[in-house]
Amino acid sequence: MSPHTDQRPAATPETSVSETTSIPRPGTEVGADNAARFAAALRRADQAAAQLRTTAAERDRANRTPRPEVELLRAADLLQVQEPVAHGGDGPNYAQASQLTRRIARGDTSIAHLLGYHYAQTRIAPLFGTPAQADAQSRRNGVEKLFWGGVQNPRGGSELVLTRDGDGFRLSGRRSFASGASLGDQLSVTAVLDGDLVFVSLPAGRPGFRALGDWDNIGQRLTDSGGVVFEDVRVERAELLGDDPLTGGVPSAYQTLVTPHWQLAFVNFYLGTAEGALDEALDWVRQHAAPWESSGVERATDDPYILRTVGELRSEIRAAALLADRAGAALQAALDTGPALTEDERAEAAVAIYEAKYLTTKVSLDAASRLFDIQGARATTSAYGFDRHWRNLRTHTVHDPVDYKAREVGDWTLNRRAPQFSLYR
Repeated sequence: MSPHTDQRPAATPETSVSETTSIPRPGTEVGADNAARFAAALRRADQAAAQLRTTAAERDRANRTPRPEVELLRAADLLQVQEPVAHGGDGPNYAQASQLTRRIARGDTSIAHLLGYHYAQTRIAPLFGTPAQADAQSRRNGVEKLFWGGVQNPRGGSELVLTRDGDGFRLSGRRSFASGASLGDQLSVTAVLDGDLVFVSLPAGRPGFRALGDWDNIGQRLTDSGGVVFEDVRVERAELLGDDPLTGGVPSAYQTLVTPHWQLAFVNFYLGTAEGALDEALDWVRQHAAPWESSGVERATDDPYILRTVGELRSEIRAAALLADRAGAALQAALDTGPALTEDERAEAAVAIYEAKYLTTKVSLDAASRLFDIQGARATTSAYGFDRHWRNLRTHTVHDPVDYKAREVGDWTLNRRAPQFSLYR
């Protein structure tokens, strides 16, 4: 695959939300240069989000495969941004990359979903692969600006099973949900080999892989999240992450951070959706809304109950943002600890993310519903598409029930029982 054209759009001003903008990680460039690169990446994400926002309602209705949107992310140098500068990236850590996901969600939740999953999937090789595999993947990502699709949701459809075939393997089975899989330059796949979970990094276009194109849900309509089938797909040994023997081992506490990676992505695109939806609602009020007849004021921007609702929502969203930043810092600290991470340290990081997952779920759904209290009845006109915010959030927030996240937080708080590792926790 040849490298893609290097095009960086001009910067646009950042929106006014408090965020952590420089969280160092060992082994990457830090200090003033790192902060400047990350600030530039945030500006590129802001511009991409602004472009997405102008057509979000129209594209949501069209429900087409989001290939142009992925190319927009590629042109904005957001796909390879996590890789070291020496490999063609900008060197931010995972907590910082999650804030880029949040920025994109302000313009389009579906595309932030794809980007957040992409960032999580490119971090699997450092957790489960050999150093040589992780380095080779990083170099390819940096040069070729790969987009990663995921085939990792363990629910729905038959299990994906690897069988041995000479010096390689064959992969067969199906999954009901696989975000970005038909678009991916590379696929991150979880499968079972000899009864144990393994991670596979598979180039796109392998014979026997088929995307079903059957995604037609009420929200997240541009995530390309339909079913996929693998029929006797050849997999080479080097495409399975890790040392021999491949099976029989128990993942370390450090390796099980793979799941909090995804959960932090969810936190940030829920939060970014709430931020973007509120910004859209405020623009609507300033331009179109009318005060209620008994309000005693001439402008909607002076209506006391509109002001109260705006104040409540802004306060709740800002509180959720602070908790999301705390969650990102907790995960990053655990990642920076590396293989020496203890089970309790892993639990503390996971619970910090699950606290944020619980709050951002509640706050974002509430905000997406109450925005119509600010905007008024005319804003429900279908052409505006303001309902997409709630539909997007409602669709993804049932990915894994948030009540279980609250329970896991409670169990750790009260009983010091850590969340047991799965692809959901």
